[in-house]
Amino acid sequence: MRIVVIGGSGHIGSFLIPRLIRGGHEVINISRGTSSPYVDASEWQQVRQVVADRQQEDREGSFGDRVAALQADVVVDLVCFTLDSATALVNRLRGEVGHLLHCGSIWRYGASRKLPISEGADSTAEPLDEYGIQKRDIARMLKDETASGGLITTSLHPGHIVGPGWHPVGPLGNFDPSVWQKIAAGQPLQVPGSGTELMHHVHADDVAQAFERAILNRDAAAGEDFNIVAPTALTVRGYVRIAASWFGQEPHVETVSWEEFRRTNTRESADTSWAHLSRNHCMSIHKAESLIGYAPAYEPEQAVRESVQWLLDNGQLQVQTRLT
Repeated sequence: MRIVVIGGSGHIGSFLIPRLIRGGHEVINISRGTSSPYVDASEWQQVRQVVADRQQEDREGSFGDRVAALQADVVVDLVCFTLDSATALVNRLRGEVGHLLHCGSIWRYGASRKLPISEGADSTAEPLDEYGIQKRDIARMLKDETASGGLITTSLHPGHIVGPGWHPVGPLGNFDPSVWQKIAAGQPLQVPGSGTELMHHVHADDVAQAFERAILNRDAAAGEDFNIVAPTALTVRGYVRIAASWFGQEPHVETVSWEEFRRTNTRESADTSWAHLSRNHCMSIHKAESLIGYAPAYEPEQAVRESVQWLLDNGQLQVQTRLT
């Protein structure tokens, strides 16, 4: 098949595009051309690169024409963030593309009410920010589009993506490198809330696997939405304990109120922690397993450790103790 990937040089595409090439597909990557894939692979030599500024072309109303002109069997959209942009692409590709797949996010869900969270259940409150609202609305639009006999679509909703090349969401739900430094040194770590709040990570290659499985099982994936995460989720306390063990340390946790946590952290770090931990997400992957054969290879701690190891090996994280 000829497969167009929009935004294929990012986290997911770095793993997805080599998978598609190995599967015998012709692959075209549309990107701004400003970054390289996170993982080097020989398969990239077989990829046709198309440079485009999607935001600019969306404003001009020409992006859908660009994608349609490539005459793809499948389009994978990894970088769509507004309902207007998604709707414009659907309207242009209707009748011209066999399958459109969209990358959503588990932030289409708000704070948890019942765990694990499944796609069709009323398990959460409404989304908490504009990003989540847009992702929810896009998923609903795509489902309605296919149900009404229009374009065949599928939306996949990853958790907190981790892998080599970037900082993972850490044990406090933020990206503050000092968290890792304190854990590695065996120093006390202030934890806001109860420490039982959940985060649900996923390795970028498992997300790529899910897209590949949805492409290969189009009939089963048609009109569906899927949670794509690791088999299990991590609590804050569990995450700290696991991370401490990597450095041969015992966890030292001090529970503090959110007010105190905000006083002793930057506004950005505290807001990021609240955004992750207040949602308290643990997702079900039963639907993806049963319909498209999704089989994640990474437990969350394995995926995070791979990220941390990459950061250490590439000088992007400095700690006093080596990983054991």
